[in-house]
Amino acid sequence: MTEIGAGVDETGRLLRDDAGFLLQRDLGGVYRLVLLRVPVDHVEKRVRVRGYHAGDGIVEADGVAPV
Repeated sequence: MTEIGAGVDETGRLLRDDAGFLLQRDLGGVYRLVLLRVPVDHVEKRVRVRGYHAGDGIVEADGVAPV
């Protein structure tokens, strides 16, 4: 289990659903992303997400960038 506040630096596919954005992780599993900016140009593409684990599979993302 990942500790709350732990840094996240992962790659995967950025997805969008009715509630917002998800990262389908290259290592398996999914993170729900809390984002200040809406990365619509990167949806359905492979990206790198950096941020902090907020608990329950949620990541507060500092940034989303293409891989």
